[in-house]
Amino acid sequence: MTDPAPAPFQGQPRVLSGVQPSGALHLGNYLGALVKFARLQADYETFIFVADMHAITVWQEPAKLAAQTREIAAAYLAAGLDPARATIFPQSMVPEHVELAWIFNCVARLGWLDRMTQFKDKAGKHKERESVGLYTYPVLQAADILVYRATHVPVGEDQRQHLELTRDIAAKFNHDFDAPSFFPLPDALTEGPGARVMSLRDGSAKMSKSDPSDYSRINLTDDADAISQKIRKARTDPEPLPETMEALKARPEAENLVAIYAALAETTPAAVLEEFAGLGFGAFKPKLADLAVAVLSPVSARMRGFLSDTGELDRILKAGAARAREVAAPTVAEAKRLVGFLGA
Repeated sequence: MTDPAPAPFQGQPRVLSGVQPSGALHLGNYLGALVKFARLQADYETFIFVADMHAITVWQEPAKLAAQTREIAAAYLAAGLDPARATIFPQSMVPEHVELAWIFNCVARLGWLDRMTQFKDKAGKHKERESVGLYTYPVLQAADILVYRATHVPVGEDQRQHLELTRDIAAKFNHDFDAPSFFPLPDALTEGPGARVMSLRDGSAKMSKSDPSDYSRINLTDDADAISQKIRKARTDPEPLPETMEALKARPEAENLVAIYAALAETTPAAVLEEFAGLGFGAFKPKLADLAVAVLSPVSARMRGFLSDTGELDRILKAGAARAREVAAPTVAEAKRLVGFLGA
């Protein structure tokens, strides 16, 4: 029995995104991704996965990878993703991703991958020591998106090039196999205010899981005391907050703290300056700390609740994977038929 042909697009547009389980989630992940994922489920058919196959492009300790996969899933749920409305699953539970990725490896051109700047940045001067997976993971990323024929993908500037590659692969497949509208050319959902959260120790560097200083970030698992202490110790300058956004531009650490406050309060940086202009950081930081604790403590508590019942968490992920396969399998079956594979 063959899989049914993929249904034509109709109704809600479809969005897909995911996060790698390669380190502790932090405030930047929460504001830049998790909150936005939760909002998307109201307007899009939403597929949110844990990118565990992408994670192993660099070495991961197996037991830690499994634990962090559950932690990412718990964070999704704690941030407001509803498994009754959004499909939440680990990438590795849906083998159609890698089936389609192999076909796309044979559609994509070597020159396209050579232009991917993220590989160059990550590999540095020793690319011959890196895994083949790290080099080709943008092709798997294209498969992640197109196996669900997603119409929209939330992206930051660092992923925009990969989305363009996805569009190129989709267009070439459609052309090569005379299927003009089989794969959509997905559009970017660009980041909004507050999505790019910078390090608390260096306002010119993005907040990162890999920064050796734990004081550079607020982890979603931090308790109220840790959150307050990190904000009190955040690097700033000696000047009070200015009245205008223009005056803030040359002060990266100050700009970062204002942006964090705005994102947590769901307002604009300009509105924050209007309220706090002239205030020194000795007075502003406690207000920011109180706000951060008020917003993040309930999220951390919900995360701990989900992680305390791994059986239920695994049930949610398995159910999400089964639902994802219902969508992905017909797409792969039709792609294989178009390519000319027997039995497809």
